[in-house]
Amino acid sequence: MIGIERRYPFLKKIIRDSPFDQTEIVLLAEDSSLTRFTHSTIHQHVAERNATLILRVISNKRIVVLTTNLLTPASIENLFERALSIAKIQPPNEEFLSLPQKKSFPQVKTYYEGIDYLTPRRKVEILRKLFLKVKDKGLHASGSFSNGVVELLVLNSLGVEAYQKYSDLVFHLIVHDQESSGYASFVSRNPSSFNIESLAQEAIDRVRRIPEVTIEPGEYEVILEPYAVAELLSFLGYLGFHALALQEKRSFFCNRFGEKMVDERVTIYDDGLEEEGLPIPFDFEGVPKKRVVFFESGMARDVTYDSFTAGREGKESTGHALMAPNTEGPVPINLFMKGGTSSLEEMIRSVRRGIYVTRFHYTNVVEPMKAVLTGMTRDGTFLIEEGEIKKPIKNLRFTESALRALSRVKAISKERRLCSEGTVYSRRFITGVVAPAIHVDGFYFSGASKL
Repeated sequence: MIGIERRYPFLKKIIRDSPFDQTEIVLLAEDSSLTRFTHSTIHQHVAERNATLILRVISNKRIVVLTTNLLTPASIENLFERALSIAKIQPPNEEFLSLPQKKSFPQVKTYYEGIDYLTPRRKVEILRKLFLKVKDKGLHASGSFSNGVVELLVLNSLGVEAYQKYSDLVFHLIVHDQESSGYASFVSRNPSSFNIESLAQEAIDRVRRIPEVTIEPGEYEVILEPYAVAELLSFLGYLGFHALALQEKRSFFCNRFGEKMVDERVTIYDDGLEEEGLPIPFDFEGVPKKRVVFFESGMARDVTYDSFTAGREGKESTGHALMAPNTEGPVPINLFMKGGTSSLEEMIRSVRRGIYVTRFHYTNVVEPMKAVLTGMTRDGTFLIEEGEIKKPIKNLRFTESALRALSRVKAISKERRLCSEGTVYSRRFITGVVAPAIHVDGFYFSGASKL
């Protein structure tokens, strides 16, 4: 397949001939496939090929953003005409300084040709193997199997020319009977590392065929698996790890840099080049990704920037711009939490009485400045007694500060896992979080869940 930078050569000429002070074109193309299954039966298979062009133009500090998926020269010229009309009535943004200048970015492997072998027929063969394995255990399988190829091209009138091709595979699996369920998921850019047998076994091992017990709400010691930890980290990234939240005084980092905010075992950072995650060498402005450390041995250190938020403070972008128009800010999308020195088994053995959580579900924000979240446990919540996982627990609702939980960490696993929710209803661009399991000495459950 010819890359989009060669399929649309006229885009560079359009940039050169632009009548605006500054012009940026972002072209995102996807060729993706999604297969859904429930009760060990495939019930949906959809595929999509699409390309979306995002035009951002600046005229006397008036910023206009328009989007189209009609990519003929005539259609894009019409887009420019619409932008000219809108710019005349758009109020100026006096804080805007400039789009980024051209910078080189490192070569990172983000595309694996094996993704092309995941045809619908091949995916059905993989799922049949899964269905047979869980059927032998008297269980059913439900979930989704998504794969795709994404191309990203960023051009601007200041010389930025950035192109990258990505592959990805995201698999979510719930194994269940009428009484209980277990969860496992997989995400990678390289499909050759996908092993359906081990993923199925992971989910099966979480199913306990004994009645679930109900426990009273309250504070408990917990072991959080990487899936649950990744959820907490994602919300921290969204709520406070970026410059816009800080500038709008809604970040928990406000006036706290250099302060110890979480346990000294905790180091959290963003790195678009680390191969253990989902590498992304540059952002949606074509700026190279920089490593940004948020918590270093428990101390509050820094936040991410795009060109706009960096310009406000006279700084440089850290390469964390998202697709325009972006009202969320330069939210980090390559989060990592540093591993510790324990094994998951050692952490479980150290708990006299507590709760083991596989993952969280339907998590929402309660108090942004304190990173208080609420949500439910799902697909593998167990009572730990005398260092052993004993009984499954009916799902619980938690209401807890992610910062408070990280300040009460007793141990962190050596092993880390790449986790991702994937994407279904928006433009495809898969991101992930690399997280360890953690032992928290006090996590508050506010009630029982009916789900």
